[in-house]
Amino acid sequence: MIKVYNTLTGKKEDFETIHPGKVNMYVCGLTVQNYSHIGHIRSAINYDVIRRYLEYRGYDVTYVQNFTDINEKIIARAEEEGLKPLELAEKYTKAYLDDISQLNIKDADYYCNATDHISDILDMVKTLIDKGYAYEANGSVYYSVEKFKDYGKLSGRNISGMKAGSRVEISDEKKDPMDFAIWKNAEDEEIYWESPWGKGWPGWHIECSAMSMKYLGDSFDIHGGGTDLIFPHHENEIAQSEAYSGEKPFVKYWLHNGTVNLKGEKMSKSLGNVYSSRELLKDYSTDVLRYFLLTKHYHSPIDFSLEELNKIKVSVERLFNTKRNLENLLEKKFDQKMKKDFLNDEFIDILKDKREKFESAMDDDFNTALAIGVLHEFSKEINKFINNPEFEFTQTSKNLLQEADRLYKKLTGVMGLSLEAKKDNRENIDLSNNLIDYILEIREDARNNKNWKLADDIRDKLKEFGVEIKDTSFGVEWEFAKGDGNGKET
Repeated sequence: MIKVYNTLTGKKEDFETIHPGKVNMYVCGLTVQNYSHIGHIRSAINYDVIRRYLEYRGYDVTYVQNFTDINEKIIARAEEEGLKPLELAEKYTKAYLDDISQLNIKDADYYCNATDHISDILDMVKTLIDKGYAYEANGSVYYSVEKFKDYGKLSGRNISGMKAGSRVEISDEKKDPMDFAIWKNAEDEEIYWESPWGKGWPGWHIECSAMSMKYLGDSFDIHGGGTDLIFPHHENEIAQSEAYSGEKPFVKYWLHNGTVNLKGEKMSKSLGNVYSSRELLKDYSTDVLRYFLLTKHYHSPIDFSLEELNKIKVSVERLFNTKRNLENLLEKKFDQKMKKDFLNDEFIDILKDKREKFESAMDDDFNTALAIGVLHEFSKEINKFINNPEFEFTQTSKNLLQEADRLYKKLTGVMGLSLEAKKDNRENIDLSNNLIDYILEIREDARNNKNWKLADDIRDKLKEFGVEIKDTSFGVEWEFAKGDGNGKET
C-alpha cells in the first residue's frame, strides 16, 4: 500500500483513489513571465517521478498542469521586452516546455492556459455570485471568505487570527480584508475580456479551480505544488471550488514540495538569486540535475550549490557505468559449456530484494532519496556478480543478466534517469572511445607477443589519464575513473 503525506490532514495516509486504478492529478505550473529556474524545475521533476511511480505501480494517470499567462507582472514584463502580453507569455511557455523536455520530464496530458479558459472561469464566477459566496464591486468580483466555514483547513490558519494580524489593506471595494479577487477590473488595460461586470481578467486562484475541474472533475485525487502555495493559493482554491460544486473534498490528497534555497534563502526571481534551468543545462547533464533534486525527500527544502552538483557527477557516472557494462556484456556470445551455476540462486534473491527495497522506499511517500540509495546497492551487486573471478557467461547467467538489465532500467526509469551521455558531447565521446579502443588493440597485440612491459606501460599510462582497464575472462573492460562516465567494453 502506497502511503502519502497529505497536507490537508497533516499525516501520512493510505493512498486510495476515487476511481479504482485511476489517478487524476493536477500540478500548479508557473506564471510565464520569464525563464524557469531550478525551483520551478524541482517541482516539475518531483511530480514527474511521482507520476512515473504511480504508472509503474499500474495506475492509469491523467496529469494536468496550468500556466498563468495573464496578470500585472506579465504586462509589466511585456512592456520591458517590447512585446504584447500574450506574446511574452507564449515565448516563456515554449521556453519552459523546451527546458522540461531536455530534463526528461514527461508531457502532461493537458497543458492549460488561463486565457484559453475564460468562459469556464466566468461560469464559475457567476455561480459563486448566485450562491452568495462572491460579490461584485466596481467591476471586480471578490470571494467572501467568511461565507466558507471551512476556510483555513488546509493551512491550519484561523480566520480570526488572520484578520487580527492582517496586513491586507482594506479598500472601498472589499467588504472584508481577507476577501480575494476572482475577477479583476481591467478597464484601463491594453488587454482584457468582456464580462457581466465589465472589462477584466481572472484572478489567480480561480484559474486553477476552473481548469482542474474542467479536466479532472469536481473532486480528484492529487493536487501538487510548492509549500509556498499552501496559503493563500491552495487555501483559496479549496474555498471557491467546494462552494462552487458542493462536492467535498475538492482534492483528496494535497502534496507539497519544499523550496530550493541559496545560502538559506528561498530562491526566487524577486530576490534575484536564481539559477535558470537553461543556464544549468549548458553545464550539467539532465541526470545530474535530476539526481541532485531527488537526493532529498520532496517535502524537504534543498540548499543549492554548484559544488554539490559537481560532486554528484561521480555518483551518476557509477550508475551509468553499470548500465553500460550490462549492455556490452549482453552483446557477447555466451559459453555453451556450462560448468556450474555460479551464484545464480543468490543473484535471483538479490534481484528480488532490490526491487522490494526500491518499492518499499517509494511506497513510503515517494522517498526518492532512499530509492536512489537502493539503486546504488543494486549497481554494486551487479558489478560484483559480473566481476567475480569465477563468473561464467553461460545461457543461465545471460538470462539472469537480461533480467537484471530490465529491472535496472525500469527502476532508474522511474527516477527519470536516462543514464546516457550528453548529446552535445556525442562526437567527442565517439572519438575518445575509438582512440581508446585502438590503444587497447595495440596492447592486446603486445600481450599476444608476450611484450608484457609494453602492455603494462599502456595500462599504467591510461590509468594516469583516468581510464581504468580490467582484464576479465570475457575480454577487456574499461571505464573512465573520472569525467562523464562514457567508457565502454572492448
